[in-house]
Amino acid sequence: MSALGAMEAAAGPGPGPGAGPGGSLFRPLSAEDGEQQPAEIESLCMNCFRNGVTRLLLTRIPFFKEIIVSSFSCDSCSWSNTEIQSAGRIQEQGVRYTLAVASRQDMNREVVKTDCASARIPELDFEIPAFSQKGVLTTIEGIIDRAVAGLEQDQPARRATDKEVARKIDEFIGKLRQLKEVNSPFTFILDDPSGNSFVENPHAPQRDEALVVTHYRRSPQQSALLGLEGEEVDAKPRDAAEDLRDEVLQFNTNCPECNAPASTNMKLVQIPHFKEVIIMATNCDSCGHRTNEVKSGGAIEPRGTRITLRITDPSDMTRDILKSETCSVEIPELEFELGMGALGGKFTTLEGLLKDIRDLVEKNPFTLGDSSTPSRTGKLQEFIGKLQDIIEGKTQAHVIMDDPAGNSYLQNVYAPEEDPELRVQRYERTFEQNEELGLNDMRTEGYETEVASGR
Repeated sequence: MSALGAMEAAAGPGPGPGAGPGGSLFRPLSAEDGEQQPAEIESLCMNCFRNGVTRLLLTRIPFFKEIIVSSFSCDSCSWSNTEIQSAGRIQEQGVRYTLAVASRQDMNREVVKTDCASARIPELDFEIPAFSQKGVLTTIEGIIDRAVAGLEQDQPARRATDKEVARKIDEFIGKLRQLKEVNSPFTFILDDPSGNSFVENPHAPQRDEALVVTHYRRSPQQSALLGLEGEEVDAKPRDAAEDLRDEVLQFNTNCPECNAPASTNMKLVQIPHFKEVIIMATNCDSCGHRTNEVKSGGAIEPRGTRITLRITDPSDMTRDILKSETCSVEIPELEFELGMGALGGKFTTLEGLLKDIRDLVEKNPFTLGDSSTPSRTGKLQEFIGKLQDIIEGKTQAHVIMDDPAGNSYLQNVYAPEEDPELRVQRYERTFEQNEELGLNDMRTEGYETEVASGR
């Protein structure tokens, strides 16, 4: 019987005293002792072959996942053993934690190390290989203590047979023990291809400057070690575009508000029944400014697109919208038109777009302070009230998106069937629209011969 099955059998049907909210068997790691009652199962001791007791505890680590803590003890021979198992599945990607240990507090960080995870300390050229230890819930200091105990285990025999090797191991054990005092900073790296290991972030949910978490794609060898179907060695190499679809690219930039160094994340996303788009998001840790922008991942379409939606139900507010930089938005009932380029490119919902329009009107500098006039302010407040009624579903209206480049999209909730409230029209662009898009002066054919004759 598996550990999880044994736990469920011991807990009995339905939520018991140890069940969490909603009948869950898992309790938070920080729960009171009265809320975390382990199940006790009589088991055979593999040391003296008498009966001992196995205690199983299903617990939840904050900001991580559920695990099973298993502890066996034998009253006859005093032998004990503790290990953990992941209560979840193998993750889609492996994970690597890199922690800069600089204080005694860092030594107390909780660590979940599964049996397939490896631990390294580069400063000592020290590594605990994968599958060399059972899974354990411990701390950084606990991992070092287990390593020291493992090295000391056969030292008496080594001192009798090979004194030189025993002396070198004693010196290395001394270096490991010195690490526990943290007289100088060192690096602790936990690499788990299953993605189920964990190093505590005491500042969660805020960012931990000392801890770097990296997710990566497993190699065929790592997949084989985990018992997963490995990739064929001579398989066809993946296309570069395929890699971009699965990865979030990150590059350094400056915050547009405070000019502090920030990072921008970029992801290639396939929108169903439409095309690929590039979503870029910038978060500034200094001032908290956040911004996102959407770019079309394809070329300009041969014809423009005009999308008309009749809003008849509050559920229409949840429709996904891709508004490119070249798209204008019109609400005929309010005699309102948002020009091309306003609000930039956005991938949001209809409600999100209308709220952005409302915020744009509310923050108009001509409606605030000495620049405002009572008549103008009153008209704008009336407009905002009508727009709010549309957002709340109290008023029916039309939203028209006109994109000469054909790169905008409004979700059809009946796809692949036709939507009775949504109309999509394709039209030929005018000369003025091509001029705005820079297409009139763009030549993609015949320029090679002209360049050759000019030489």
